[in-house]
Amino acid sequence: MKKQSISTDITETRAERVKRNIAEYELPGGWKALAGKSDADNDFLSLKMAKPNDFWFHVRGMPGSHVVLRAKPNEEPDRATLKGAAAVAAFHSKARQGGVVSVSCTRARYVTKPKGAKPGSVHIRKESVFKVHPVLPEG
Repeated sequence: MKKQSISTDITETRAERVKRNIAEYELPGGWKALAGKSDADNDFLSLKMAKPNDFWFHVRGMPGSHVVLRAKPNEEPDRATLKGAAAVAAFHSKARQGGVVSVSCTRARYVTKPKGAKPGSVHIRKESVFKVHPVLPEG
């Protein structure tokens, strides 16, 4: 008799985000940005919660939260939305007090964890860089 595994999709529940300490921000146009608070939260967000078409953000060259902008079916975010999510990543970093901050952006499918890497450490490919002021969305 084959053992059957039952998988449940807990990644979308609000309770799971709260348990994992993942903040949610509403951006203009109904877009959602999620930010991890710890290295373990960042791993969970980037490697388990993020879907391949989601956008992933992290401040360049400094410690900070991983931020995921949830993709919408058949809709691409405009540049202002991408910059808004990048600003959230800048805000949740050691560069928060800085002026203009460089933030890497890529699709979540290009975020991987190197074997043996410490929590919160990832490798990314195909990045774009946004220069933004650290700020949270209004509301």
